[in-house]
Amino acid sequence: MTHHIVIGAGLAGAAAAYSLTARGEDVTVVERHTPANQRGSSHGSARIFRYAYPDRLYTELVVRSRSLWDALEATADTELVTRTGAIDHGDARHVAQLVEIFEAVGVEHEILDATRAAVRWPQFAFGTEVLWHPDAGVIDAQTTVETMLDLARATGRARVLIDWTVAEVARRSASGFRVISAMGETIEGDRVIVAAGGWLPDLLGDLGFPTGFREALPRFEVRQEQAFHMPYRDTGEDGRPATAWPTFIHKSGEMFTYGLPGGRDAGFAGQKIAQFNGGRVIGSALDQDGQITEEMRARMVDYAKRHLPGLVPEPYAETTCLFTNTPDEDFVIDEVDGLVIVSACSGHGAKFAPLLGEFAADLATGAGDIPERFRVGARRD
Repeated sequence: MTHHIVIGAGLAGAAAAYSLTARGEDVTVVERHTPANQRGSSHGSARIFRYAYPDRLYTELVVRSRSLWDALEATADTELVTRTGAIDHGDARHVAQLVEIFEAVGVEHEILDATRAAVRWPQFAFGTEVLWHPDAGVIDAQTTVETMLDLARATGRARVLIDWTVAEVARRSASGFRVISAMGETIEGDRVIVAAGGWLPDLLGDLGFPTGFREALPRFEVRQEQAFHMPYRDTGEDGRPATAWPTFIHKSGEMFTYGLPGGRDAGFAGQKIAQFNGGRVIGSALDQDGQITEEMRARMVDYAKRHLPGLVPEPYAETTCLFTNTPDEDFVIDEVDGLVIVSACSGHGAKFAPLLGEFAADLATGAGDIPERFRVGARRD
């Protein structure tokens, strides 16, 4: 029986463990802190699930991922993706291109001009036509991680070690690997799956990747994103919105903004909004400080005043999150000599979590394949 060691217990790592144990494989997950912790990219209850990509491959992968989400929810008897629908607008959003892809792939959608859209969603201010796709929603990231790990452990084939910092991945003299912690603990396994997210840049030299493979990896840029929860103006007695709020992507020449219902993180009382890739660049997750800047707060308050009349433009909760990006924003998913890498996911990987787990398991077991452009040798940058 093959023993796999998964580095990282965020969405990608938990999904890899779930997929491997479902195939009868043995897994040890090692996590620097705790699963879906606040220092990473998989914490909290609010991540966007959407189909709208100006790239057919990703839209097709969302469709594949949705079926896996459905199966995961059925197995766990737990809702992990709440259906809200999504709107896309803005003079730089290329709505016509998105529609072309939706029609080719078979994603339900509707186009509305700005006037009709404002009637349907008076909580927004629109200046362009709007693309609506009703099957989008909000992912509860933390619950998803916990659910996948619980299901993996329930098979009797998985264990999760917390507060376990990887210091080195070394090859055994015969076959397989020895993973060594900062405290000198060791785990031995046949395969290693690296799903380290924002910690990846700091770890790269210690993971045992062959020199040529490591040098061929794209540059990884870690950003400390800042997100703001602003209260709904129109609420019911329970404090929740009286009007249904979709997720949204607003891309203009001025700014690329996204938003979604804030979920459990902020008491279901407001919309979470942020500038995509607007946070400061840091070396790795080790360099984050969790600080919100006055500049970004003012920028998002101003945005809400101009574009979101259904919100009170005063943040009542704020948070930071890490995005680990490649220059072309494609994923990096590949395998070399028994080492699998599933990172970076460039700030848009959450919706693909169960599919990322399948890709990792495929590479680790040699049972399947992944899109060629995610492999290191096929990078465009």
